[in-house]
Amino acid sequence: MKKHLQLSVLTLLLTAASFAALAQDAPSPAKHKTPRWVSDKGYWVVESNINDRDHSCVYFYNNSNTLIHKETIAGVRLSPDKTRTKMKLKKALEKVVDAWTTGNHGDTPQNVVAALFK
Repeated sequence: MKKHLQLSVLTLLLTAASFAALAQDAPSPAKHKTPRWVSDKGYWVVESNINDRDHSCVYFYNNSNTLIHKETIAGVRLSPDKTRTKMKLKKALEKVVDAWTTGNHGDTPQNVVAALFK
């Protein structure tokens, strides 16, 4: 009986050790690469209607979550899933944020996004 108990305890310890060995470490920041279309200056949000896909609103925010520009686009179908669209929105975001930080709010054209998608 004593041998059976020792074998059970040994099996339990080996099982516990194997679970600890399989535990994953926290991912390091160097392993995760940021996608090309993510800007370090802010972010954008596209709002569209499922029934009217040719009409979209694009909102640009800085890193402080402040709305800095809003643009309504009519007649252009935005596909935010495509990389090309994301890159154009990143370009427009950086243009708008640069104008906002320098204080040239009036110099930013109202149709920044529409100009990029023509």
